[in-house]
This record gives sequence, structure tokens and C-alpha cells, in this order.
Amino acid sequence: MLAELITRFKDITPEGGVIELVVWRLPQPVPPTTHGYKYRAVYAVRGERVVGFDNERGKGDHCHIGGRERPYVFTSVDQLVEDFIAAVSAARSGT
Repeated sequence: MLAELITRFKDITPEGGVIELVVWRLPQPVPPTTHGYKYRAVYAVRGERVVGFDNERGKGDHCHIGGRERPYVFTSVDQLVEDFIAAVSAARSGT
């Protein structure tokens, strides 16, 4: 089985920010994760990441919020999308 694109979304906000989400289903997990997905989700303004979620090889699932990197508990693609949208909404509203 080859990697399968699950979803890809990109939008430019009225203030010029970029919101992008890409999720792939993989034949093998990306170590050290145990699920079969590779993902990246980013909200950037003027080329600077404000919010990010990804599962980089060697680091596993994590997110970047408020300039800090922290672990992220991946449970499903749907939950990832919800968590990313909530984090972007909070960042855009200043909370």
C-alpha cells in the first residue's frame, strides 16, 4: 500500500494569514508514533508560524502554540482537525 492522501485544505485569511492542513494515511507508522497517519497543520501570519501540529519522524506527535512546542495526543483525524481549528480560532481572537 502506498501513502493515501486523506485531506488537504488551504485558505488565506482576510488579514493575510495562511491556514493549511494535510493528512496522509501511511502503510507504516512514523516512528515513534503508533498510528498510521502523517500530518501537518499550520497557521502562519507574515511567514511566521503561530499554530502548528505535526508528527515529525523522531519527535512524534506534537504541537506548536504560543511559541512553545508541546506533546500532542493524536486520537483521530477528526479530533486533530477539531483541535487545530480550536487553536487557530483562539490565536486569531487573541485568547
